[in-house]
Amino acid sequence: MKRTDVRGLLRLAPLAVLIGAGSALILVAASVLAEKLQHFLWDWLPGRFSVGTDGTWWTFAVLTATGLAVGLVVWKWPGGAGPDPATTSLVSGPQPVSAIPGLLITLVLGLAGGVSLGPENPIIAVNVALAVFLGLRLLPGPGAATWVGIAAAGTIGAMFGTPVAAALTLTESAAGDPETPLWDRMFAPLLAAGAGSLTLQLLEEPSFTITVADYPGLSALDLLTGPAVTLVAAALGLLATLAFPHAHRAFHAMRHPVLILGVGGAVLGLLGMWGGQLTLFKGLEEMKELAADPGAHTIGGLAVIIVVKLIALVIAASSAFRGGRIFPVVFIGVALGLLATAAFPRIPAALAVGCGILGLTMAISRQGWLSIFMAAVVVGDVTLLPLLCLAVLPAWLLLANAPAMEIHPAKAPRPAL
Repeated sequence: MKRTDVRGLLRLAPLAVLIGAGSALILVAASVLAEKLQHFLWDWLPGRFSVGTDGTWWTFAVLTATGLAVGLVVWKWPGGAGPDPATTSLVSGPQPVSAIPGLLITLVLGLAGGVSLGPENPIIAVNVALAVFLGLRLLPGPGAATWVGIAAAGTIGAMFGTPVAAALTLTESAAGDPETPLWDRMFAPLLAAGAGSLTLQLLEEPSFTITVADYPGLSALDLLTGPAVTLVAAALGLLATLAFPHAHRAFHAMRHPVLILGVGGAVLGLLGMWGGQLTLFKGLEEMKELAADPGAHTIGGLAVIIVVKLIALVIAASSAFRGGRIFPVVFIGVALGLLATAAFPRIPAALAVGCGILGLTMAISRQGWLSIFMAAVVVGDVTLLPLLCLAVLPAWLLLANAPAMEIHPAKAPRPAL
């Protein structure tokens, strides 16, 4: 085991804090821009022309236009908008800084236009590109991988409101010298994650917690129903990952980015007309709305919401929209949990929702700690953690040898530009 290089860690500290704070500021700026554009597209414009937006032709028009706009940026913007997002994971290698403007523009357009993706992958990619570019010039010694980890941690800490999320995500990574103590490797990323979390808290109050009935306490039945709901959720997520390469192949057979994204946006528009406005957007506010009044939807209505959102996720992710998958997956998990407790009232709502989130997040992200964290944070009840840790294990056995929701770059068709 190597000795700790205290001086080296202290040299990294100021830049880690700056990167964490800067990552949070970029996240907030992109979110604010997206919210203002969303208000313009979905409130001001329809109000101006007295047009309904929930399940109407306006949904189809806005999402089709969003797809065409994103396609134009990918096609013509100098520097493009990064690689095909289907070929990247939550944290990937650094992109050239020339891709940053295109990534941010396509992210804002997608978030505002109602695309069923979250901000996580593009924002992490932007912050990683900036951190590597600046870090290698200001302090080249640590290397690019160090700056990738610091920027990713700062962004994840800001996005989920706590450095714990970043720590759990990074400990599942094999990055770094195994001879270096874990806390040496985590020192700078945790500083960045803490700075990112605190910066976001100064600017706004992040909250993932939904309103759901308190968990009444452990019963013997919970030891069966918890893993059962988790397995059903994981199986649903597995269906999405199995469909993903086929959808990707179908869209990218069209070759041209404007056509790929335009058709993708049109399909999302049709899905939005079917499922309603609750099935649009990244899903954070929508899951709170869904959980606040679960009785407003029948079991059949919840099933439609789940199916529409899951298909929309596959379509958006496979048709080159820039965005992440964690936020919409959590929404689907909430809807599945509400459906489970509506169909089987003996399953506590907190347990059903937590296990729904757990299974789906595990299926899509393949990150166990992040899946457990998201389930516990959204439900807001730490007494569920022992059950969640047990419930995730059968789901992992189901998913262990299944394909991930990612296309290998060598197998991805190249668009005709």
